[in-house]
Amino acid sequence: MASVLSPPSHIAPDLALALVASSQAPLLLLDQNFTVVSASASFYSSFKLEPGTVEGHDLFSPGSGDWALPRLRSLLLAAIASDTEVGPYELEFARGSNRARFLVVNAHKLRYGDGGDVRLLVTITDVTQLRANEASARQVLQEKDDLVRQKIVLVQEIQHRVANSLQIIASLLMQSARKVQSQETRSHLEAAHHRLLSVAAVQRQLAISGIEQVALRPYFAQLCNSLAASMIFDPDLVRLEVTSDDRWVNADISVSLGLLVTELVINALKHAFPDGRAGKIEVDYQSGGPDWTLSVGDDGVGMGEVSPPPGLGTSIVQALASHLEATVVVEKGHPGTLVSIVHEDANAPPAPPAA
Repeated sequence: MASVLSPPSHIAPDLALALVASSQAPLLLLDQNFTVVSASASFYSSFKLEPGTVEGHDLFSPGSGDWALPRLRSLLLAAIASDTEVGPYELEFARGSNRARFLVVNAHKLRYGDGGDVRLLVTITDVTQLRANEASARQVLQEKDDLVRQKIVLVQEIQHRVANSLQIIASLLMQSARKVQSQETRSHLEAAHHRLLSVAAVQRQLAISGIEQVALRPYFAQLCNSLAASMIFDPDLVRLEVTSDDRWVNADISVSLGLLVTELVINALKHAFPDGRAGKIEVDYQSGGPDWTLSVGDDGVGMGEVSPPPGLGTSIVQALASHLEATVVVEKGHPGTLVSIVHEDANAPPAPPAA
């Protein structure tokens, strides 16, 4: 903050007095012993002093209005020793029981042309309201940050409760599946049980990962750990592995990707390893710019010559892929099956032809 006034170093005494008298800002003219030579009318009104009561007094004397501030004395001593303006320095000024004020002070040494005594021109700017406004703005921002954190905690708590409720419902479905006689009904109940568990796992991992942005590598790893714990009864027989790059995505996209992973993993567990066959399921996510590929592959029995009619799981995968503007690619593995969800930016320039 610049001073209100920056006069030249050499100035006539009468001109210095005229500058102080005509100033609309609080100004003091001091001699080299810090005796007040002149004070502007704005100085008196700003600090509620009777006009003419400080001239002829040492600024740091008890009768000068509580200006005996060590930092102010240091500033003025530095100004006496320097040929350049000193400041700005911010000081806290308190008088009696009044609320403290924050002042910005600049001091400029004046040397009269006749080689006489030096004078100090001191400018004072009251920044109390500015500091109060800054403090108020910081408080508002802090309150907003606290509110956002509270909402994040609340949403995460809701997600945990939803996940717990879904797991309870899934357990009830499994209990019902064990009691029914019809194999077809049992199969439907077990499928519903698995899908509820998958949604619960997605909800739980989303709550752990955060609200706005989700890192996919730990998200997929935690999600697949939950899926393995709830759906793979012999981890020595069937392994579930995850590889991914360090991509971050919006929370709503992570939900769709998580549901795709769980649906494809469920499908692999259901069809790839019949009759206690051992094997491995690999979940992989790789991206480059806006393009990405999510794949779930297994080394199981693979697809037969005649593909089974599309079921609910296939419809779910197709719907989720469409929501992400991606396509589903199913390939025969060697051995097993590989299902890839591929997203390609339609606006990207075409790749150059191979040489």
